[in-house]
Amino acid sequence: MQDRNTSADVIRVTYRIETTESPEKIAHKMAGDQSTGTFTELPGESEEVQARCAARVVSVENLEPHSFASIPDPALKGPFNRADIAIDFPLEAIGTDIAALATIVIGGAFSIRGVTGIRIMDISLPDAWNCHPGPQFGIDGSRRLMGVKEGVMIASIIKPSLGLLPEETAPMIAELCEAGVDFIKDDEKLMSPGYSPLEKRVEAFMPVIKDHEQKTGKKVMYAFGISSADPDEMMRNHDIVLKAGGNAAVVNINSIGYGGMSFLRKRSGLCLHAHRNGWDIMTRNPGFGMEFSPYQKIWRLLGVDQFQINGIRAKYWESDDSFVKSFENCMTPIFDESDRPLPVVCSGQWGGQAVDTYQRTGKTLDLMYLGGGGIHGHPNGAAAGVRAIRQAWQAAEAGLTLPEMAKSCPELAAALAKWG
Repeated sequence: MQDRNTSADVIRVTYRIETTESPEKIAHKMAGDQSTGTFTELPGESEEVQARCAARVVSVENLEPHSFASIPDPALKGPFNRADIAIDFPLEAIGTDIAALATIVIGGAFSIRGVTGIRIMDISLPDAWNCHPGPQFGIDGSRRLMGVKEGVMIASIIKPSLGLLPEETAPMIAELCEAGVDFIKDDEKLMSPGYSPLEKRVEAFMPVIKDHEQKTGKKVMYAFGISSADPDEMMRNHDIVLKAGGNAAVVNINSIGYGGMSFLRKRSGLCLHAHRNGWDIMTRNPGFGMEFSPYQKIWRLLGVDQFQINGIRAKYWESDDSFVKSFENCMTPIFDESDRPLPVVCSGQWGGQAVDTYQRTGKTLDLMYLGGGGIHGHPNGAAAGVRAIRQAWQAAEAGLTLPEMAKSCPELAAALAKWG
């Protein structure tokens, strides 16, 4: 099923609002303030101007009121009325520019007076928005670059996240390659610090990757952290990786911004692995901010190839249900299947969540399963950690429980004894 607006001339945005006033009144105020209107009548706001650019309230669906305010206001007492409102913004007024979209339907909405909560639930885009580049590699391209035709893609993060010298890390990469991983990445916090500059990491790591490829025929994908607030510096980082034969990069999307991502994608020859650190600022308050659905659409249009989305029983705050929704968002085409990024299941994964992940994501194997501490922290070493995760996924596909599988798999048994 595609996830786009069937109307060719409007962008439909769904907001969840909370107010002591009438939700319908607030909805019409939002539509006016974010398009042709203001706080008073205007002589220039003619019928022609409104027909061309005025936003229109499509629906107001009242929800159960809250007794508390999502944004505390001691001057207000409940109940706080809640509603999902849908507003159509004319394509004529916004066009296909992401900065215009962010200004009009996202940023401006949060400044409205009279709400104690506002959350962007979804954005439905017309076909005209298919002008953006989208993923260069996505799911199929990621599989091709990793040489994994079928099955789940097993991946690892270098741990500790910070502090290791390049020459200390290279043997870890060799061990992970020999253990059979498909992908390895820098932690998102590692970009180009003085003790481990990007160029030195590339010089130390790529010979290990190439040596393993010569021996086995398999080129393990390594994603180097290239993020920078300076687009030119980021492109220099990109070029260092590409020139050395690398094929992937970690991109901290909220740190580099929409413009940085657009600049990078148009020039990139690397598979772009997105880390969404900072997204939590936008979403942890359930009455305020943004759902993952509209958030990820923008980044996919800009060109994200792989998208980290946490996982089952993650080490962070996000619930399992939230993860499953995020997974479904990534797997739902905006325009066609080529714009789907590879979902990356991460955050405290060690194999113990494999069976539940398999079941709750529709038994698909189109995902990357990323273990950091769950691989390096295995009591028998990182190689055993990789094998334990593969054994857990074999159990999931075979319909076995992990304890059943562990009877013949000592690495999985050791992982269960430590973390299970």
